Amino acid sequence: MTMETDLALIAEQERRLRFPALDVEQLWQLGADLRRMAGERGLALAIEIRLAGDTVFYSRMAGASPNNADWARRKRNTVEMLHTSSYAVGLAAQLKGASLEQESGQPLRDYAIHGGSFPLLLQGLGAVGAVTVSGAPEREDHALVVEALARMLDIPLAGIALDAVPAM
Repeated sequence: MTMETDLALIAEQERRLRFPALDVEQLWQLGADLRRMAGERGLALAIEIRLAGDTVFYSRMAGASPNNADWARRKRNTVEMLHTSSYAVGLAAQLKGASLEQESGQPLRDYAIHGGSFPLLLQGLGAVGAVTVSGAPEREDHALVVEALARMLDIPLAGIALDAVPAM
């Protein structure tokens, strides 16, 4: 897989993983599903879901550190600012040979361009929040969020899932 291939797949994820409507109960279930999935895979994650600037779900699993929570905050800030996946932002920056700080002047203390945060997208409206995990390698963080969103929306992963082989 190449970064360009991953970027094309992420664009397709963002096109297809859109909700007709969202409420706090749905997002609580999404967070609980992410926590269950992470536990089944032996992952220790910080999980955060925000809607319209409000945190509606947060969990730091046993084994996750305060540093994971800070990474989640920084990745989420990137998604809330740019309305696209933090992994896509990072891959695009790598292709350009630039950092987010160089591109937009955003401080690294408050923004991160590593995989794990994905915009919550409403059909006909766009980004209204973010779902974020941190604690696994960035590609795995991203893939877990996409899998959980696809399950919730009953969208098959075939055609949108990133290959398990890390991008170069």
